[in-house]
Amino acid sequence: MKTTNKITNKTTKKITKKLFTLGLALGVGIVSLTGCGSTDKKAASNKAGSVATATDLDIVPGNGETIKIAASPIPHAEILGEAAKILKDYGYNLDIVEFEDYVQPNLVVESGEFDANYVEHVPYLDSFNEEQGTHLVNAGGIHYEPFGIYPGKKKSLDEISKGDSIAIPNDTTNEARALLLLQDNGLLTLKEGAGLTATINDIVDNPKKINFVELEAAQVARVASEVEYVVLNGNYALEAGYSVGKDSIAYEATDSVAAKTYVNIIAVYKGNENSEKIKALVTVLRSDEIKKFIEETYDGAVVFYEE
Repeated sequence: MKTTNKITNKTTKKITKKLFTLGLALGVGIVSLTGCGSTDKKAASNKAGSVATATDLDIVPGNGETIKIAASPIPHAEILGEAAKILKDYGYNLDIVEFEDYVQPNLVVESGEFDANYVEHVPYLDSFNEEQGTHLVNAGGIHYEPFGIYPGKKKSLDEISKGDSIAIPNDTTNEARALLLLQDNGLLTLKEGAGLTATINDIVDNPKKINFVELEAAQVARVASEVEYVVLNGNYALEAGYSVGKDSIAYEATDSVAAKTYVNIIAVYKGNENSEKIKALVTVLRSDEIKKFIEETYDGAVVFYEE
């Protein structure tokens, strides 16, 4: 059962799935798979005389186990909603709890209250571990979201004037990504080697005397009416109703180093990446069904990660 924290009015498309049974009908009408000690899900189900699911993934069946996961509302919780349908076929229940920020999802995984989170990319995870002393690791890459420059009070970069304001995320990795995108569009120059750790202190040329408004990532879209431009993470752009293809002024190329550096991942406490339920979660999220859902739902704002 999906639960929510803070934001609940999210809808996801329903994809018809072929269900299968093991021949053991539980009184509550829920079909679950029992662990057979085999790492071959298909072999295990055949041994029980059942029909394999349409997905037929290499997953060790669960036994009604729950995977509790923290997620950003869009697109992460929506993608997880689709994954939950498939995981149920394999005997796992996915409990999705939505968060508005990036900090709490890491803290609840560190504490053991949650099994995993799906909110962040590796550079942010590494930075968080270093700053907070946490022990989180990457269990698998799922998708990435092209960073974009979006209109505020002005609709085109051709309109930019001296002293205009641009709102950007203030966390280390996302601020660097925003500045790199602005540099790629000729608005500033960063010192050589600044790269993925760049901050506004690394700007060596700012010909338009741009005023950078640094905000927590979730707040950036909310000031669009107060500044000339905003630079947004893909998920917050989606939450604000933006389409990267239709609404952005400029965005990262999907084959760029930056885009693929910031692949959104499943994060878990160190060592738990090897648990069967986490491997099941990642396998489903890496499946063709989820890839198709992403491609059909997000109009290029979310891109399935091809390893």
